Amino acid sequence: MNRKDFVNLNRFGQKLRTAHVTVFIARNRLDRSRLGITASRKVGGAVVRNRFKRLVREVFRLHKGFFPAGCDIVVSARKSADDLDFRKVREELIELVSNSTLHGSR
Repeated sequence: MNRKDFVNLNRFGQKLRTAHVTVFIARNRLDRSRLGITASRKVGGAVVRNRFKRLVREVFRLHKGFFPAGCDIVVSARKSADDLDFRKVREELIELVSNSTLHGSR
């Protein structure tokens, strides 16, 4: 994903939120899903931000079946995401994506 894709997704995508993450999701014209992750310095230092990104990538890798095919997905960390573990990230992402209007149309 390039910057233009991120901007369009933030502008036109469906926005889903929890206390720890915000997810933007929209259809793309590809046969595969693409994942983007953002974490600003408000979340924490480089170690905290990189750990969050690793956790999100691992959830996406292990649970691809829960994510709709042919979508662009951007996961953005909120300030309270600094102390998340794998289980919590998995629960929140799967819950959000399952509640997405795009989930049923595979």
